[in-house]
Amino acid sequence: MSPLSQTILQDRAAAGRRLVEPLLKYAHRPEVIVLALPRGGVPVAYEVASALEVRLDLMLVRKLGVPSHQEFAMGAIASGGIQILNEHALRVHPIDKTTFDAVVARETRELLRREQAYRGTRAPVQLKDQVVILIDDGLATGASMLAAIHAVRVHEPVRIVVAVPVSPIETAEALRSEVDELICPLMPDWFTSIGHWYMDFSQTSDAEVIRLLQRAWQRAV
Repeated sequence: MSPLSQTILQDRAAAGRRLVEPLLKYAHRPEVIVLALPRGGVPVAYEVASALEVRLDLMLVRKLGVPSHQEFAMGAIASGGIQILNEHALRVHPIDKTTFDAVVARETRELLRREQAYRGTRAPVQLKDQVVILIDDGLATGASMLAAIHAVRVHEPVRIVVAVPVSPIETAEALRSEVDELICPLMPDWFTSIGHWYMDFSQTSDAEVIRLLQRAWQRAV
């Protein structure tokens, strides 16, 4: 097996299991909560929360994609009215205010739809004085994770940890100063996309998100 093949992640569940060991110090602690960034972060976070036997919940975030290049984030929004802008992206891809506002409105509608679909009538989790572990399936620009960090911080947790399977080195280092701890096992020198580092990066469905959340919440009762 080549060194490159050893770094490729099988799928999101396998990526989550890879995060367990560096997070073992948080196992079995009632003040610890894992927050997944849907949709792709949920299968990753489910494996972590299950192995550590801690709570699992959501942090709703939506990337604001450049209309001509949807994978390129010009910013992100998160629950609680948090909005983060990627100034570099906006310089490279100038966007007029009308277009920008239309993207924000569209992504806000999708964020609210997911909130209702995934959580239903379940009350938002309380984060004050908690140890919060934010998990996604990877980082690219880091805009979505930065929005999640800001959304969590306003609730005054005692500690914020970011744990992701893969990230560009520069993105990970930029986010490291924003949190108390950042864990990322795979930081390749050459990075094109998150999906490049997965054998199976098929889209996570709403149904899978709901199934995993319900399983985690039932186990916690």
